[in-house]
Amino acid sequence: MYLLGEQPAYADQLINRLQGIPAQLLEGLTPAASALEVKGTDDLEDALPKQQLFIIESGLLHAVVDDKPLFYLQEGDLLGLRQGIELPICRYRSDEAIRLIPYSRSAVFQHIHADQRRQELFTQYLIGQTALLSDALARLKQPEIHPTTGFQHFAAGEELIHQGDDADNVFIIIEGHAEAIVDGQKVGDVQRDEIFGAMAVFTQEKRSATVIATSPCTVMLIPKEQFLGLMQSNPKIAHSLIESMARRIDLLNKEVTRLRLPLTA
Repeated sequence: MYLLGEQPAYADQLINRLQGIPAQLLEGLTPAASALEVKGTDDLEDALPKQQLFIIESGLLHAVVDDKPLFYLQEGDLLGLRQGIELPICRYRSDEAIRLIPYSRSAVFQHIHADQRRQELFTQYLIGQTALLSDALARLKQPEIHPTTGFQHFAAGEELIHQGDDADNVFIIIEGHAEAIVDGQKVGDVQRDEIFGAMAVFTQEKRSATVIATSPCTVMLIPKEQFLGLMQSNPKIAHSLIESMARRIDLLNKEVTRLRLPLTA
């Protein structure tokens, strides 16, 4: 997905990474039928079978809402996720031939949820697409009414979040690396693509750790209401994230236990 207009460098980097996720999600899954070719169309949905998802193999699609072009989809993008949800009508049009690889919608979701890594990739894909649109909206608004959604940059040594602060956002590191500190003690690393800050959002408590950039970082921010809405609309994604956080808590517990063990001669 590319938004119309000039894009900042961090958005281009995220777009390029999101572009490769659908192929990873569908790896090992057999298409539902042969490739579908559609000539130039003003409304692609009329030409597509229902209950299927599609990978764009070639061609360019323009997404139009209320007769206003907003973004376009190209090779590697996933098409058809909007089915079954009451959303504003988004019309896909093209002036050229489009070639699509069809997959059973139900088979795709079963395939994704059968594997922990694919679940996490799907979560990144949905959140990344949402963040791109939110960031574009922020740049269109006047400065005094900019929402907090979007991207922030941190130099090495800067705090991304501070222990004891209110939890208003969930974060994903797009570029860079950070470490988590509790009461002055390092308790773990935060890697690229990792979701962090979700625990305090779920528990509605203060931040339990400080996260400090150890290299220059670009961080995606998702407001807690938006993040919780995504979790409620897709319980399997929520379950995947909870499992990931549980593993992290287990690692932290083991580290704390190790630090508390008495030194032996």
